[in-house]
Amino acid sequence: MTPAKRTAPDAVDVLLIEANHGDVRLIRELFADAGIANDIHVVYDGDAALDFLHQRGEYADAPRPDIILLDLKLPGRKSEDVLATLRDRPELGSVPVLGMTSSPTEATIARASGIDVDACIHKPLDPTEFIDIVREMNEFGVTIVRKQPLEGMSN
Repeated sequence: MTPAKRTAPDAVDVLLIEANHGDVRLIRELFADAGIANDIHVVYDGDAALDFLHQRGEYADAPRPDIILLDLKLPGRKSEDVLATLRDRPELGSVPVLGMTSSPTEATIARASGIDVDACIHKPLDPTEFIDIVREMNEFGVTIVRKQPLEGMSN
């Protein structure tokens, strides 16, 4: 998968690390329905995520992500490995990471085992929860680019 070109000069690069193709489609649809012009780069496992972050192989031209949405239950290489790489690289250590999990129990276990995410999001996402996610991105200093106002938010 070749990294996408920026859709807008001030668009934010979102790295979505998600194994479930249905969840990827849903997240893309939520971004589109909300009129969000950010660039979403998708990888489906931990190995591809590390290649993206290290700009290796097919990801040699990958941008540095501004925010990462990380499935906490990846197949193969674990989410913890991806996070360790992020936290060990000075240029990536400050990138906000929103961990995505299918249950509150998984979020609790993730935190207890030292998974260093900035926030946890529960899947499946619904449009109302998505607005909350956008607000969280703004709280982390990542200002999303919107083509239109997002319902329930003021500009």
